Amino acid sequence: MEQARDKVAVITGASRGLGRGLAETFLEQGLHVGVCARSLPEFEHERALAMSVDVTDGAAVADFADRVVQRFGRIDLWINNAGVLEPIGPVRGVASSEVARHLEINVVGVLHGIQAFVRVVRAGHGPQSGRGVLINVSSGAARSAYEGWGAYCAGKAAVDRLTEVLALEERAHVRAHSVAPGVIDTDMQATIRSKTEEEFPMVERFREMKEAEAFSTPAEVAEGFLRIAFGEAPDVVSLDLRDLD
Repeated sequence: MEQARDKVAVITGASRGLGRGLAETFLEQGLHVGVCARSLPEFEHERALAMSVDVTDGAAVADFADRVVQRFGRIDLWINNAGVLEPIGPVRGVASSEVARHLEINVVGVLHGIQAFVRVVRAGHGPQSGRGVLINVSSGAARSAYEGWGAYCAGKAAVDRLTEVLALEERAHVRAHSVAPGVIDTDMQATIRSKTEEEFPMVERFREMKEAEAFSTPAEVAEGFLRIAFGEAPDVVSLDLRDLD
């Protein structure tokens, strides 16, 4: 997408899976990227800045944002992608400590990204228009209940509503979207397929998807995110990427 060339995008959780695929496609499209993950993303590219960052550490996320601005001058697009799936299993049996850690990563980690980006844009280091674009990676699990995914459904639903509140509060500075990208064959999907039916009753459906290779690719998701950020803006905050087709 020509409109995206030379834009600056940040992607959290970019060491593998969707996050890495987004970064690779963005670089191919001519963007500058700031990428982070708990494990240092391996990107050797003149238009990439990679750092090891734990999104549950708000100060570390803020420092990462500052370093991206120091390197590239601004941030046009921020994608909160970092997240985990587990614990998987019936709500009656999951450990509260595991759920708390899950929400710390999937919800508080997103909050830290939001806060860092809003601060950067409000300080004048966003797009020349002064209005940056935020995409929080959501899931169909935010809107539908799945047995065995209590923590994941709750966390993604929280992200959707948090994004909607932000869109109201920062309408003059940030255009915010919570986007479900569809099913992508990542390590997370491999984890899902490894579960028993007792842990996750719908596991067979995901195994059948693997057999049929019925997945979206990270490159397709990247193209969709670029359309949302730099093409015709959707008129809703929370959406499924497939609704754009």
